Amino acid sequence: MGLFGGESKFESSVKQIPYPQEAVYRNISDLRNLDKVKDRVPEDKINDFTFDEDTVAINVAPVGELKLRICDREEPKCVKFETVQSPVPFNVWIQVLPVDEQNSKMKVTVKAELNPFIKSMVEKPLQEAVEKIADALAQVHYE
Repeated sequence: MGLFGGESKFESSVKQIPYPQEAVYRNISDLRNLDKVKDRVPEDKINDFTFDEDTVAINVAPVGELKLRICDREEPKCVKFETVQSPVPFNVWIQVLPVDEQNSKMKVTVKAELNPFIKSMVEKPLQEAVEKIADALAQVHYE
């Protein structure tokens, strides 16, 4: 650790979602539901966007192909992802907590092992990406 890097954590702000916790969890724990957000993905930044129940793969310019897999489902409050293919290994947590019976709140967290040089390059884009992911998820209709 120390000089050679350590765990870096990037967290979105907390997003209010006008749907019950169970409905939100049910949607984010099955990646086939990404079909609902496919049209919100900026095509200039991302292409080759594919997914099935447990994995999602995207091609991100200039990074290349990223593939994530759900590695843990903690119903109804958290879905954890790990990288299967990525230049930098990282984990993503999507946490969903109830506000009341009809509303919930969500936060997206990314943790990655980054050396100081890489961290200085990716810190700002990663923080922005985490916030954009949370924004996109907050706008989904979780019927």
